[in-house]
Amino acid sequence: MHIPYEIKLGHIADFKVEYRFYSKAEGGRETIPFQGYRSDFWYEHVDNVTNSIFMIWPEFENEIGEVIIESEILNVGVARMWVIDPQRRDYHKDKIKLGMTGYFMEASRKVAECKVIEILGLHDNPVT
Repeated sequence: MHIPYEIKLGHIADFKVEYRFYSKAEGGRETIPFQGYRSDFWYEHVDNVTNSIFMIWPEFENEIGEVIIESEILNVGVARMWVIDPQRRDYHKDKIKLGMTGYFMEASRKVAECKVIEILGLHDNPVT
């Protein structure tokens, strides 16, 4: 059973995205992952180092906006995003913007496309 990150980390998520996992034919995964999936995240910004990825993990919501605890996640939906290293939050807080595109990454492979739909605690969550 998944324990929500808000309980584990003691603060709200940094931002939310709408996501869509790529099909296998598009170069995506063979199966949809379960809650607790720890993909990395990538978004384009002039300051980002080429081929770098970030430890920003998704936590998937169900159709009514609750964290999925036990059921399978959706192929298309909304995820809360968590900057795992709080010291990196300063780096991201002026770069992650509403409407920008990002990707769930498995090594160098994009497995899902995302659009930032809401900024939550990115500017206020702890940085230490």
